[in-house]
Amino acid sequence: MASQIIVVGGGLSGLSAAHTVLEHGGNVVVIDKNSFFGGNSTKATSGINGALTKTQIGKSLKIPDSVELFEQDTLRSARDLARPDIIKVLTGNSASAVEWLQNKFKLDLSLVARLGGHSQPRTHRGKEMFPGMTITYALMEHLELIVKNQPDRARVIMKARATKLIKEGDAVVGVEYVKDGQTFKEYGPVILATGGYAADFTEDSLLKKYRPDIYHLPTTNGDHCTGDGHKMILAIGGKGIDFEKVQVHPTGLVDPKDPDSKIKFLAAEALRGVGGLLLNAEGKRFCDELGHRDYVTGEIWKTKMPVRLVLNGKASKEIEWHCKHYSGRGLMRRFTGEALAKEMGISVSQLRATFDEYNEIAAGRKKDPYGKKFFHNTPISVDDEFHVALMSPVLHYTMGGVEINPDSEVKDVQGKIIPGLYASGELAGGVHGANRLGGSSLLGCVVFGRVAGDSAARYLLQNLSSSTASRRLGQIAGQLSPYQTTVSIDPNNKKVFLEISWDQQGGAVSQPVQPQSSAPATAPAQPEKTEAPKQLKDYTLSEVAKHNTESGE
Repeated sequence: MASQIIVVGGGLSGLSAAHTVLEHGGNVVVIDKNSFFGGNSTKATSGINGALTKTQIGKSLKIPDSVELFEQDTLRSARDLARPDIIKVLTGNSASAVEWLQNKFKLDLSLVARLGGHSQPRTHRGKEMFPGMTITYALMEHLELIVKNQPDRARVIMKARATKLIKEGDAVVGVEYVKDGQTFKEYGPVILATGGYAADFTEDSLLKKYRPDIYHLPTTNGDHCTGDGHKMILAIGGKGIDFEKVQVHPTGLVDPKDPDSKIKFLAAEALRGVGGLLLNAEGKRFCDELGHRDYVTGEIWKTKMPVRLVLNGKASKEIEWHCKHYSGRGLMRRFTGEALAKEMGISVSQLRATFDEYNEIAAGRKKDPYGKKFFHNTPISVDDEFHVALMSPVLHYTMGGVEINPDSEVKDVQGKIIPGLYASGELAGGVHGANRLGGSSLLGCVVFGRVAGDSAARYLLQNLSSSTASRRLGQIAGQLSPYQTTVSIDPNNKKVFLEISWDQQGGAVSQPVQPQSSAPATAPAQPEKTEAPKQLKDYTLSEVAKHNTESGE
């Protein structure tokens, strides 16, 4: 077996997997079809979820969160497609994932916000730049240093499109990829972290096959998100689940200069988290701005377009970097209250009435007709200044994918594990059920990237040990002439069997080599024709692995 692990995909999940493999002492090669790493992870703008992190429970915040609360929120969001065993891994490992990023990569994740569907503030980000970009770049730069300083430990192959998984028997043993018009192969266990299919506008589009009703919508995804990993796994009998569950994000930013563009920037959910309001063409609210994404999207379809996201001065200040970034791209503009009313084609009194009613609700003097419970940066005054952007629902995230178990191992259509194959990130189905919570995309990347790295490293080391043991026992068996010998390894209980048979009696003895024993192996003396051979003594896997030269020394 090759002594490396192959990671396909250089986004946050693939990078998390690669670093985890290296932490376990394994070697890694990362393959990406783009000319640069990052994937969609760099576009994530709200942050990464974590329950019971040191940041949350610190003296300055003291947020009363728990893993159980996060698990319940995620199960509620996942609805009828919830997979409790997978969600337990996601939420239970959330704090350690955030703290791994903070400690290993020295990342600032000191700000914590509450996004839609969360019962507590638990979405972590830094003070300035987009968290997805900041987090992913940190892992990217760290890997590049390892590649430079320890080229025997890590390699990267860019502009290479993985096309086929290589199998031996039931196990995946490598991957084929195309680079510069030529086909190459790499061998080893494979972790696929190839992203989703929310930009799959190809001829064999999964999006068109499973969701033709939303195929026409714009997307926030890069053009690399064409379901490559899904198709490779399906081609070898892997199981796909929930492909119809494609998340349409309610707030894609419409460029006034190019409103029909197929690719759109995402308006971070954090913009609504800090108090941004969604107003329809009449200047009225029409939903709970912090509701689940599918709910908000559905309400947008029902209301009078266009829809605008409106942030007052306090909200704009709290998320200032985002507002400056969007404004610099021409996607967000600043208005006075009077100028905003004019832009919308409504009276100032109508806009004032909307704000006054909202202030009454936030103060607890009225009940919100849309059930909103959390209010930030109020009161809102028409005399303030606002950051405003046009909104459009956009294809954003695919909850469907290939079925995995809690160890990130990929299942086949019979529900059995495909040895040597792992999936993480958006490719892994079932992590978010029918609907994903904001802030859980980056979390899913880190948690299951780390789980896949753990599992693949364990699989590689077990198989390398077994391979060494088998080779050494083969050498021992060859010295047992005139007996016929067979060496086999039971992968379930990690026992090595040396089977000896002889023609004179037609009998055989099969002696397990127990890992617990440290007694040396000895060949039996040649038996008389009428007596059975003596049993072999136990020989440990660790002892066998020491004899790894051609001479058996």
